[in-house]
Amino acid sequence: MKRANQLQSLSRQHHLGLNLSRHAKECTDEPAEIAKHWHYLMAYIKNMQAHFKIEDTLIAHVLEPYRASHTEVASVLNTLDVRHRQLYKLMDETERSHKFINKEVTAAQVQALGTLLYDLIRFEERELYPAVEKHLTEAELNAIYEASPDSIKRTDELR
Repeated sequence: MKRANQLQSLSRQHHLGLNLSRHAKECTDEPAEIAKHWHYLMAYIKNMQAHFKIEDTLIAHVLEPYRASHTEVASVLNTLDVRHRQLYKLMDETERSHKFINKEVTAAQVQALGTLLYDLIRFEERELYPAVEKHLTEAELNAIYEASPDSIKRTDELR
């Protein structure tokens, strides 16, 4: 799928997340597998904080004026908010039970987080980013690119 140049760096970040989450969805009950998948998912999600912030603030903010007049934008914004909250809630609940109750993370929790992450990324690539490309101006797209961390930009992009 062709993506607007300004969104390509954010889309590239999704590739690893799709890979990690797809494998996590198939996590077995083996403690070593659970630990490995949980570690990879948590590291990926923690590394994505700037990415989530761009989506939750910058992208949501510039799409907001279209909410009332475009039902697909309203749906996309609502879904983005719900899915990000679900992801954070599951991570928080699992981390809290692991840390404070000393309860081991289960394969079911890893699979649930993998599924949430996988579904979130698919939603963003199939619905959120197309809405962004459709409604945002070149200047707004450029602002998204500028807000993206330099570590995910390619040196040959020169935007």
